[in-house]
Amino acid sequence: MDQDAFGADFLQLHQADAPPHGLASWLTAALRAAVTDGRLPAEARLPATRVLADQLGVSRGVVVEAYQRLGDEGLLAGRRGGGTTVLATAPSPAPVAVETAAPHAAIDLRPGVPDLSAFPRQAWLKAERTALARTPDAALGYGDPRGTLELRTALAQWLARSRGVRADPSTIVVAGGVAQGLALLAQVVTGRGIRTIAYEDPGSRGTRDQVQRWGLEPVPVPVDGAGLDVAALAAAGLETVLVTPAHQYPTGVVLAPQRRRALLDWARSGGLVIEDDYDAEHRYDRAPVAALAALAPEHVAYVGSVSKTLAPALRLGWVVAPPAVRDELVVRKQWSDITSPALGQLALAELIASGAFEQHLRRVRARQRVRRDALLAALRAHLPEARVHGVAAGLHLLVGLPEGIDDGLVAETALAAGVAVQPLSYHRLRPGPPGLVVGYAAVTPDRLHEAVRVLVNAVRTAAEEAGLSPQLPQRR
Repeated sequence: MDQDAFGADFLQLHQADAPPHGLASWLTAALRAAVTDGRLPAEARLPATRVLADQLGVSRGVVVEAYQRLGDEGLLAGRRGGGTTVLATAPSPAPVAVETAAPHAAIDLRPGVPDLSAFPRQAWLKAERTALARTPDAALGYGDPRGTLELRTALAQWLARSRGVRADPSTIVVAGGVAQGLALLAQVVTGRGIRTIAYEDPGSRGTRDQVQRWGLEPVPVPVDGAGLDVAALAAAGLETVLVTPAHQYPTGVVLAPQRRRALLDWARSGGLVIEDDYDAEHRYDRAPVAALAALAPEHVAYVGSVSKTLAPALRLGWVVAPPAVRDELVVRKQWSDITSPALGQLALAELIASGAFEQHLRRVRARQRVRRDALLAALRAHLPEARVHGVAAGLHLLVGLPEGIDDGLVAETALAAGVAVQPLSYHRLRPGPPGLVVGYAAVTPDRLHEAVRVLVNAVRTAAEEAGLSPQLPQRR
């Protein structure tokens, strides 16, 4: 039979429409589009892999790979005895940070977006059931503003063995994610008449906007290849600094040992360090770096959450509060919302205590390493002259661009072509070299390659606009 005659009634798929190479990518894209536009609604059952392969005249491995890719994206689920079904409709892309009238991104490479399809649903359900079975009725009332003792105890043990932070449960305040933790700390600081805070430059735009919202004006302190410039911090004469020392956001730099010592000496002389340990659990090619709070707990307010390890929707974070701010922080928390919801806390405590949390992290690290490697390979193939930073850990990379290129224009051009990234300039207070902050956690390897080809063309467009001629591949 002529190969072009192969086709399936299912979605009117025809092998004749496929490219000569990349059958699995073609089939994945076709199925993804059908889920997105509603032709395959939630709970719809897909043909068996062997059946669809026979109809299309392709190997069964092609269909298996396509189903697996969409399973990794959280769109499909294989059920024993029930075949493969649509788990959910494709989520609408979140608004992007770059203001533009361009269409929504088909491929979202913004940093800070975790792999939501990896959420351990079964383990979480089991933890919830176990926690509820153990919880007495009295524990369902208004609780300690610091959070449940079960979670604070589990966190104290987890932070001690994973981040070197030795904290008594009484020093931990459970918050609604890092966002609330920072808001409470900002209120404590401003309540003491402080109106400025040292801020890494470049540093997280979202965090900058948040501390400004609570009355603190960020004062930029440069970041270089060794991390925060502590000498510049000392010269600024400020009393509080917000840092991301384990994996600086967005450059990915680890604060150098001599800078760590200098920063802690600065803190011991009367300063307060707020340490945002936002993605320290995600590391691939280097040994873990202990938290600053492990070395000077009396001078460092340590904040973290499960937003990057589990899901932002849980709204579970924590502050390990030093003595100077602890009591007031608890009062601020109580007046804010009395206490964080207990049921999610109890489930997380059980997840940690049972070992299921660490098992989940091991699985996620393996998946993220594959995606990180795929993004690096695509950049090397299509944009070999790019300087890539922050490779060894985290959920994003920083791609440096040639001087003179407008990284905002690159991001806008890429968005118009369906790929969302953030320009490095978005995270700066002062001018500096251009770059792109590119997340990879929520995107499968095949789509990462597709996205990089779009970025190459966007960089070329911006280079031509600037009258530059960098050595870039030809348009694709």
